[in-house]
Amino acid sequence: MQVNRGFYAALVGVILLVTACTTMYRNHGYVPSDEELDSVIVGVDTRGAVEELLGLPTTGGVTRSDGFYYIASRWEHYAYRKPRPIEREIVAVTFDSESVVNNIARYGLEDGKVIVLSRRVTDGGAGDISFIRQLMGDFGNFDATQVFGDP
Repeated sequence: MQVNRGFYAALVGVILLVTACTTMYRNHGYVPSDEELDSVIVGVDTRGAVEELLGLPTTGGVTRSDGFYYIASRWEHYAYRKPRPIEREIVAVTFDSESVVNNIARYGLEDGKVIVLSRRVTDGGAGDISFIRQLMGDFGNFDATQVFGDP
């Protein structure tokens, strides 16, 4: 009994078509878990202790010298469509003038607005929202022509 080569070609084609239409997810960045954040003591731990407990931040001291920002995002890739972000989260650890932790806050992105998911200290620290909103909105929207111009 001989099987036609066309059958195998069609079978391979169907397999390729099915796998091409599979949604894939890509994760970027790192955000500490709640258990890891519980090990940081507000008012006691310093910048160095936070680095040891949580690791190096995604960003910090670039635009503001008083905080560490841990950023993670999840992107959805589907067939030929442009990848789109489906989740984005930021953990902000802020320090006072003596490099002691004064606030830990977790921010999420819901319907295009920055939402505070958790915060250790309720007073102060709200001025960081505009910076975090910029991080949420601009993360992944980089175009090389903005920096280098058209070729």
